[in-house]
Amino acid sequence: MKYLVIIEETKTGYSAFSPDLPGCIATGSTRKEVEKNMTDAIAFHIEGMHQEDMKVPQPRSFSTYLEVSA
Repeated sequence: MKYLVIIEETKTGYSAFSPDLPGCIATGSTRKEVEKNMTDAIAFHIEGMHQEDMKVPQPRSFSTYLEVSA
């Protein structure tokens, strides 16, 4: 499955979350690191959901860019 992941730059590096997996977050000092950490976090999150017999949500979020006059 592919989940939308939002990556934001912070004062100390990067943070990431997925709107489809509440509570699943990761950080990293580089974008590459946060992407790896978020991949691991999603796998861990889903594994925990399976262990708790919880339904794993299907990816449903999407993104787009809109052009506006500034």
